[in-house]
Amino acid sequence: MIVVKNITKTFGTHKAVDNVSFTVNEGENIVFLGTSGCGKTTLLKMINRLLDPDSGEIWINGHRIVDQRPEDLRKKIGYVFQNTGLFPHYTIEENIGTVPRLLGWDKAKIAARVSDLLEELHLSPDQYRSAYPHQLSGGQQQRVGIARALAAYPPVLLMDEPFGALDPLTRAEMQDMLRDLLQRLHKTVLLVTHDLDEALYLASHLVLLEGGKVVANLPAGEFLHSQVPAVQAYVRAVHRGQEAVN
Repeated sequence: MIVVKNITKTFGTHKAVDNVSFTVNEGENIVFLGTSGCGKTTLLKMINRLLDPDSGEIWINGHRIVDQRPEDLRKKIGYVFQNTGLFPHYTIEENIGTVPRLLGWDKAKIAARVSDLLEELHLSPDQYRSAYPHQLSGGQQQRVGIARALAAYPPVLLMDEPFGALDPLTRAEMQDMLRDLLQRLHKTVLLVTHDLDEALYLASHLVLLEGGKVVANLPAGEFLHSQVPAVQAYVRAVHRGQEAVN
């Protein structure tokens, strides 16, 4: 589904992404881990052409993304932001229907799709479709953000720290909801997170970035037991508090 070949992105003298290559099969959930500034978000933005790489190529479903207009590409890729990115002056229905409207769907089809997605994400259509983002809790806003990303049936979903701003209980609830949803919808997902436990819970593969480079690309079940030094260091750092308690 996605092939990334030797992409590099530099800002000034800082090489944010350094000769990165990987492939993602259809239906896989890939999670990118790493410290702040290691290139995770820059990588997602290049797949969506919010940024273009300085060198290298990205292919989605057999087509080079540079051969498509960015706006056309983005209509086929769902994007979920940490801060939801909802339009505050749009109702929930208008937010979710953003891409379908751009694609020329008629109003009845959009309304039906909005109702289906709200029910899928455990939000009552009658209660929420006419509400505005500021009237919703953080978790509810993020559900709407996911619904908007899924509205036009994109085969690829990009998620940049989607639950990073939520409290631990709401975050756990959202992780359960997302895992169940993705298992049923069979989407190809690239997700960025700092949370190792979240990554292990949601991912089929984990990719660890360090200094803009891929230092490990492993099935989720092998990550904790990997002998790669960078993986061992990351796991030790994340679980240090748990070891102290034990």
